[in-house]
Amino acid sequence: MGRILDSNVILDVATDDPVWGAWSDAQISRYQKDGLLINPVIYADLCAGAESMHEVDHLIEPLGLKFEELPREALFLAAKAFLLYRRNGGTKVLPLPDFFIGAHAESLGIAIITRDPSRYQTYFPKVKLIKP
Repeated sequence: MGRILDSNVILDVATDDPVWGAWSDAQISRYQKDGLLINPVIYADLCAGAESMHEVDHLIEPLGLKFEELPREALFLAAKAFLLYRRNGGTKVLPLPDFFIGAHAESLGIAIITRDPSRYQTYFPKVKLIKP
């Protein structure tokens, strides 16, 4: 059983974040043997601060992360979560990355490792979160 690894956890380790680095590194070490997944949204988030795709690939390869595309079911769930967000007064005009990540985890029935659980808890209450 795999788990989705949120980009904030990867970046904490890559930047040796003084607040979250140790926690994030411990989660990767603990769950790596079970399989850690990323998707296009997480990959794109990592690319935002990189000079090249090679740099991102070099970052994720040692972590043994498996890249998975988003299934259509996840896209449907992300759209429904976004509609709920808008009904609740959300002001963004496009779905937020967390909606795609949460929907992906829900569609696969797996947990997300994150240190920023708020949107996941609100819009994907069925998804188990591994959080501080």
